[in-house]
Amino acid sequence: MELISGLPEDVARDCLIRVSYQQFPAVASVCKGWKTEIHMPEYHRQRRRTGHAQRVLVMVQARVEPEKTETGSAKRLKNPIYRLSVFEPESCSWSELPAPPGYSSGLPVMCQLACVGYDLVVLGGLDPETWKASNNVFVYNFLSAKWRCGTHMPGGARTFFGCSSDGRRNVFVAGGHDDEKNALKSALIYDVAADEWVELPEMSSERDECKAVFRQGRFVVVGGYRTENQGRFERSAEAFDFVTWRWGQVEEEFLDCATCPMTLVDGGDGGESVYMCRGGELVTMRSHTWQKMGRVPDEICNVAYVGAFDGVVVVIGSSGYGEVHMGYVFDVRRCNWRKLDCPDGFKGHVQTGCVLEI
Repeated sequence: MELISGLPEDVARDCLIRVSYQQFPAVASVCKGWKTEIHMPEYHRQRRRTGHAQRVLVMVQARVEPEKTETGSAKRLKNPIYRLSVFEPESCSWSELPAPPGYSSGLPVMCQLACVGYDLVVLGGLDPETWKASNNVFVYNFLSAKWRCGTHMPGGARTFFGCSSDGRRNVFVAGGHDDEKNALKSALIYDVAADEWVELPEMSSERDECKAVFRQGRFVVVGGYRTENQGRFERSAEAFDFVTWRWGQVEEEFLDCATCPMTLVDGGDGGESVYMCRGGELVTMRSHTWQKMGRVPDEICNVAYVGAFDGVVVVIGSSGYGEVHMGYVFDVRRCNWRKLDCPDGFKGHVQTGCVLEI
């Protein structure tokens, strides 16, 4: 059966690879042939090869629904409702994903995101109504635009953990704390396709409020603090080697200062680049040394989230606590900033995010 009646197969495929990811569900519903085509690995390799793959930034962002006071000024929400917002850098467009099952009134607070292929994985967080730690896992597939429930995270309650993925199949979780505020040194790996969890060997020490990145084929856990050192962050990092199936030697001075590592992010290129905002500066690690890239724009005093891909770094933050959030993009090659156009509905606080290539 022809993909498109009257057209050669190569021309028909050339048409289909140009379809926006938002149209994938509609394309799949046209006929069995089209559905089979967009699910084939070669289809997606061709999208990347021809430059038609789309990068999207998915964020856990507060919905902005301010009430008006008698003076007409905006009244800030005390308990913001979080949802999944999507930013497409190429078109500078913003949209919102449907909520996971059972969370139409708001996402779990401080949940984590990870991307694996065309799946977005939402893990854990605090229930917005009961404030109890959740070990739920939800997976959103961008090809079908549908959610499915994954196997719960094992090992009891865990919040403020580090989370990352290899982008292909696995999501990694490490550290955080339990219901008694005890910092954890346990780590897990989640196979998204198989919907299975496996325990990793424990880290060398507890790491609450740590940050995790996937760097040079290794799962790297940065910073955090031990139970007895509540809020006193460490500079160290340790990496899990999947070949030896063990944690490597702790790098005691991975960070150049003891600070919260929440803005640390890998460069999204599969290499060694990492970026971070601290002290009003955007910095990067080069040859094991942190170097300044540029001063964060003055409008952003509080950095909420940093994302990186294709040689650009997206920084989202606000001028102060409770103020509207805005975004800037830093071009690594040109070393300059440009401000993002954020619609009114997408100026809320951002808790976390991840980058997908579709």
